[in-house]
Amino acid sequence: MQQRSIITGALAICFSASLWGLDGIVLTPRLGHLDIGLVVFILHALPFILMQFFFYREYRHLQSFTFNDMVMFFLLSLFGGAVGTMAIVKALFLVNFQHLTLVVLLQKLQPVFAITLAALILKERLKRNIILWASLAVGAGYFLTFGFHLPDLETGANATYAAAYSLLAAFSFGSSTVFSKKILQKFSFYTATFYRYGITALLMLVYVLLAGKMVGLPAVNKSEWLIFLLIGITTGSGAIFLYYYGLRKVRAMIATICELCFPISAILFDYLVNHKVLSLVQWISAGIMLFAIIKLSVSNNEKK
Repeated sequence: MQQRSIITGALAICFSASLWGLDGIVLTPRLGHLDIGLVVFILHALPFILMQFFFYREYRHLQSFTFNDMVMFFLLSLFGGAVGTMAIVKALFLVNFQHLTLVVLLQKLQPVFAITLAALILKERLKRNIILWASLAVGAGYFLTFGFHLPDLETGANATYAAAYSLLAAFSFGSSTVFSKKILQKFSFYTATFYRYGITALLMLVYVLLAGKMVGLPAVNKSEWLIFLLIGITTGSGAIFLYYYGLRKVRAMIATICELCFPISAILFDYLVNHKVLSLVQWISAGIMLFAIIKLSVSNNEKK
């Protein structure tokens, strides 16, 4: 029974990670002509509206929220929702289907930032081997992006700027992991997901209204609304719930390995849909980076 539970959990994480790969390569880039702020607003508002039918009881927590709770939820929504999602969507739009795999792979540097911020915010002590694997992952990420060349900023190469936005997304999602740890010590993942989407939708609503981006809403056609809905119930909130379901059944070490379905599926989808492949240097760099991230996550779990 326990083995069956572990297999079920591992499959759930693999499937959710594959859905994120599908989203990054196939779905979100199809919204490229829309304003980024408007896209991120709809990506959070639509799932939050759907949540009202299933998780309306989560509003009861509003009466017991402390000031610290509100700060943690705000920071989680700001970095894990607004900033992180805008950064990764901007990166996907910038490459215009040319380097989508690059964007997705660089986002996998998230554990590097999460562990670093945990040391700064949660006062977790870093061992030497953790610093070693983190440095190796960052170095491999550089060669994945630029190969043996220096960054070319003068020509305005979109791949360079997309890489920068990908790293900003990795930092934002990594920091949200630290805030999530604080929140999940007190609240369930249902509550965390519900308020993360709700507060992010509210933040993005304020942004699109102040920036005058709401006027672009009528430009969203039926096929794009279908993509938004598909993302909302599958690769968005649906994948997050599936991921947490699996995480409850397996150890963090197994979850880290299962999450490799994210970059692997991204490489596969990019080849099948866009006929794009990595160069030899990028393949080697990607392999080293993912190996270093696994070792980093395993070392961090063993430390704890």
